[in-house]
Amino acid sequence: MTDETPEVYDHAAADGEVLDGVAVLAEARVEPVAPARHPGALSPAVVQTVAVVGAGVVAGAATVAIVQRRRTRRLARRRRRLLGSVLASRSFLVDVHVLGERGK
Repeated sequence: MTDETPEVYDHAAADGEVLDGVAVLAEARVEPVAPARHPGALSPAVVQTVAVVGAGVVAGAATVAIVQRRRTRRLARRRRRLLGSVLASRSFLVDVHVLGERGK
């Protein structure tokens, strides 16, 4: 082939419109496009979204745990001041039953 470009006559060019194009000399062939990834694979945008959401959940849970611990420690400190010096402490599990009359 030579480097010459074929001359193309266009009716619109005669009216003053200038076209900057190249003539298509060959037939267009349609070839199937191979998929870039496996059919079951997730797209990178989905993977990134899941990672960001997961990191946000972990950060939120850590923040809630820290705030709750600070509140609990602050309340415990207040109780110690109110009670004074405690020599001993015991906890009991109490189970209360309300019974009706027998035989009825």
